[in-house]
Parts: sequence; structure tokens; C-alpha cells
Amino acid sequence: MMRSEEYKRILRCFDKDGDGKISAWELRHRLGRMGGELMLNEEEALGWNGDGLLDLEDVIELMEGGGEEEKMKDLREAFEMYDGEGSGFITPQGLNKMLTKLGESKSIDECMVMIKHFDINGDGVISFDEFRVMMR
Repeated sequence: MMRSEEYKRILRCFDKDGDGKISAWELRHRLGRMGGELMLNEEEALGWNGDGLLDLEDVIELMEGGGEEEKMKDLREAFEMYDGEGSGFITPQGLNKMLTKLGESKSIDECMVMIKHFDINGDGVISFDEFRVMMR
């Protein structure tokens, strides 16, 4: 389970205007930068709480909600966004590319250090299993 600070960081990442809530536009905008897309029916399924916005409680519910199968599917989709080459691994180059899309540019050397931190078998890349451990 994630800590409260991690949920707040996720909220801030999507909350472009800094009001402490995520609008449908902000969600679509950030997902679009990451290479994803939010369809209207998915947006409606998020269960906006009457004001059309997601707050910290909604983010926590989204992150912790759903069954194991759904969580594994979401994790796989997130992994695949970083595995832009389709190699089955997150490479320093793939991490660099995704971070750049997110507006958080890092050098290849910095990406190598980030990967090394979670690279359990020391092969210089992150496998899906290592990614799963990292995301716990």
C-alpha cells in the first residue's frame, strides 16, 4: 500500500492548476502526454463526486480500488509505456524518453542510476517483475 505522501505526489503530477483537484481536462492532458488516452465512458466510470473533480480521496480510491487482476493489468499497461521499444524491459533510454514526455527530463546517466536502484538482478534494465516490486 502506498503512503499518503506518494498519493499527494500523484495528485500534484496531474493537478496542472494547483487547486488540489484533478479535472477531466487535466487528467486527459497528462495521460495524453504519457501516450495514453481517456475516453468519455472511462471518465464517467471514475465516479466524479458531483463537482466533476478528483480530490486526494478519489486518487487513493482509484489507486487502491479494483481486484488483483485489474491491478496487474494496470501495472502491465504502465510498464509498457516505459518499455517503448517493446523489448520487455525498461532501458535507460526508454525511461529517459518517458520522463521527457512527462516534462521531467533526466540524462541517460541519471536514468541508469534510477534503474540501478531497482535492478534486482543487476542486468542494467528493469523487467516487469522488478517493476512490480518497485511499484509496491
